[in-house]
Amino acid sequence: MAGIEYEIVEHIGVLSENAKGWRKELNLVSWNGRTPKYDLRDWAPEHEKMGKGITLTKEEVAELKKIL
Repeated sequence: MAGIEYEIVEHIGVLSENAKGWRKELNLVSWNGRTPKYDLRDWAPEHEKMGKGITLTKEEVAELKKIL
């Protein structure tokens, strides 16, 4: 993804993995040097590519936990 910098600050867990090795992961990610947010998306095996996903603040994760 051109122009987008990211750093996986904390790997939290893997929800699933497909036959090609891509994994749906929950991580704490800093996008473009900003404050890290919780991030749920598909990642290629070495984190060199990513699929579409969502980012959530700590408060949003707490609310999601209540809902689930």
